[in-house]
Amino acid sequence: MDKTSQQWNKCLEIIKDNLSAEQFKAWFAPIVAVSHENDALTLKVPSTFFIERIEEQYLHLLKSVISRVFGPATKLFYRTNVARNEEVKVADAGESAILKYGNTTRKRVAANPFVEPEYDDIDPQLNLRYTFENYCSSASNLLPLTVAKAIANDPDNKTYNPLFVFGSTGVGKTHLIQAIGIRIKERNPRARVLYVTAKVFENQFVSASRNNKTPDFISFYQSIDVLIIDDIQDFAGKPATQNTFFHIFNHLHQNSKQLIMSCDTRPCELDGLEPRLISRFKWGMTVELAKPDYDLRREVLSLKAAQDGLTLSEQVLDLIASRVTDSVRDLEGVVVSLLAHATVLNCEITTELAQTVIGNSVKIGTKPPCTFELMVETVADFYHIDAEDIYGKSRKREISDARQVLMYFAKTIGNMSSTTVGLRLSRNHATVLHACKQVEQRMSVEKKFRDEIEQLRQKLS
Repeated sequence: MDKTSQQWNKCLEIIKDNLSAEQFKAWFAPIVAVSHENDALTLKVPSTFFIERIEEQYLHLLKSVISRVFGPATKLFYRTNVARNEEVKVADAGESAILKYGNTTRKRVAANPFVEPEYDDIDPQLNLRYTFENYCSSASNLLPLTVAKAIANDPDNKTYNPLFVFGSTGVGKTHLIQAIGIRIKERNPRARVLYVTAKVFENQFVSASRNNKTPDFISFYQSIDVLIIDDIQDFAGKPATQNTFFHIFNHLHQNSKQLIMSCDTRPCELDGLEPRLISRFKWGMTVELAKPDYDLRREVLSLKAAQDGLTLSEQVLDLIASRVTDSVRDLEGVVVSLLAHATVLNCEITTELAQTVIGNSVKIGTKPPCTFELMVETVADFYHIDAEDIYGKSRKREISDARQVLMYFAKTIGNMSSTTVGLRLSRNHATVLHACKQVEQRMSVEKKFRDEIEQLRQKLS
């Protein structure tokens, strides 16, 4: 063993003492010291994903240990196992991707077509910001999130294979499907995970066809363990690409490899795709990622504001969550705009400023938002009582009935959770559930009450 390897082993011993056994085995055991010359230490790592993860999570520890063992002047360099002599570069509309199918060079084994070849590691093309840890959840996305975590935590269980996630723009599909890939790579760094958009896949296929490398292209994709395709609807009207993906899909599925796809619509509503391909999308789990409900919008706003070091009052949070209802992306955009106003103009973030930013950022109607406070005022005015009485503890029949009606509309129109409604009225969630049940029962037997509810609904909708 040479001196560099001996010194690196000392580094590993120190690192091992500072990490859990699982972390050390996953991220440092596979690293090998290649050389140490002129204060330059070169480490060989399995992939660029390793580099990103180490730089993000363990760089401080690594620097300290290297400085201690190799000297404070040591500079760190990486070398990956990925072969780079046959790269196909694809750039489209500002989006770039590198398909390194030169790294699928097979190790010398018996020329048996039924023997699974071994491949080097690849760059998974994952965005490390898209993790489960910073993915907000509520009742509106509970099912897709649960399924995604089930796949990520137990990739060998192919109950949800393929996974087809659909939903409108900006609801968090890309974040969710990439979080699956990141969790799988964290638990098994050697897993061949690849995220790619349908548009990039199409461009890569066209480039491979033009350069007579279609067999290499197909061979590369058939070597993937977890293939994540975003915006699958972009395959529409591309019969050659669809045919190639059809065969790749079949090969991966038959070999128990996980397929994950996202789309802006459910499979049965896809236009321009071959029926045989659509039928395969339905083989596994199809799940909708719905528009964010009120609770989820509030959580997203709070998380984004905290990440940007921004303090938003409860009133501002309520206003934004009530008015920006369609897209998580829109919510994040509003926070970014507020941050710009707060830092550049050095002004306080008020509801008036938030109102202006929302009007400039999001397309909304002229009708004022149906906030919880507006519901209280509308219900109180309808029943000719004081709005403050609804918040109070009075058990008078007319006030109690109005309070129950308010709870019902806060749940059905405001999309607020029972817990949130209860907190607003200093009640528990069980009281809110009981109130909603009472309103529904009265509507089924009391025509006058049913008409009152309909009148209020028209005022609030």
